[in-house]
Amino acid sequence: MKKYLPLFASLILGIAMHTAHANTAAAVQPPYDEQADAPAVVQQALAQAKSSHKKVLVIFGANWCKDCIELNKSIHGQSAALIDKQFVLVKVDVGQFDKNLALAQSYGNPIKKGIPAAVVLNPDNTVLYATKGGELSNARRMSEQGVYDFFHQIVSAHP
Repeated sequence: MKKYLPLFASLILGIAMHTAHANTAAAVQPPYDEQADAPAVVQQALAQAKSSHKKVLVIFGANWCKDCIELNKSIHGQSAALIDKQFVLVKVDVGQFDKNLALAQSYGNPIKKGIPAAVVLNPDNTVLYATKGGELSNARRMSEQGVYDFFHQIVSAHP
């Protein structure tokens, strides 16, 4: 039995290290795909929204932005059911305010006063709502309830 103990310990350590690495890799997945073709992704979301009778929620942000990271957590936290029921969600990376600027401009430049910024679109690509004054740029200070209330108010105003 003693000669198998080191082998057993090595096996357990290997499994633990593999699991820790897998969990770390999953946890580190950034919310904004820096390589995505954002206009194409928005077009796909519009088609999906049309067939599912939803609206499109476009969130402009960046992986370096702490408020963007916090908003992403809230969107997948308390607000997840509301978002999933009402919207096809698209996250658009703006880099260092040097990417996807034409797309943001086409929706009224919601990132002008900061990120994260949100745009709600009908499936025909018309704008129902767009942040104009940096409404989400303080997402770190908004509670999950505050983020939920923000999106609930948009849904209520644009049924």
